Amino acid sequence: MTMTKEQRREYDKKYREANKEKIAESSKKYYEVNKEKIAERKKKYSQANKEKISEYIKKYRQTPNAKKSTIITKWKKRGIKTDNYDMLYNNYLSETHCDLCSVKFGEYGDGTGTFKCCDHNHETGMFRNFLCCKCNIKRG
Repeated sequence: MTMTKEQRREYDKKYREANKEKIAESSKKYYEVNKEKIAERKKKYSQANKEKISEYIKKYRQTPNAKKSTIITKWKKRGIKTDNYDMLYNNYLSETHCDLCSVKFGEYGDGTGTFKCCDHNHETGMFRNFLCCKCNIKRG
């Protein structure tokens, strides 16, 4: 019996779903055995497609998902902890004024010191509130 493209896709999809662990283990073994070969292939591709990759990265960095990921990663590197980073990010987007001095947030680099900062307890790492840079520095 010959399968159509649609039937084959559906069959492959069901197989992958039913054999996730087996496929993951097989992929992991292949990678371990062929690490150098894979790295060399990636290096050659990167060198041959520098402009294409660069353009793709530029476009991706402008997407909402990339911006969100970048901000959350910075928070984590700075030691900010929360139970829900997605909710914190959504609050970050909606906040317009400093919680202490009520100044309207400015833009980073505008020279006013009113850009939005994520204040947190430096001992526990837990988020407290959104402050302007000046208030965040005062609070320590």
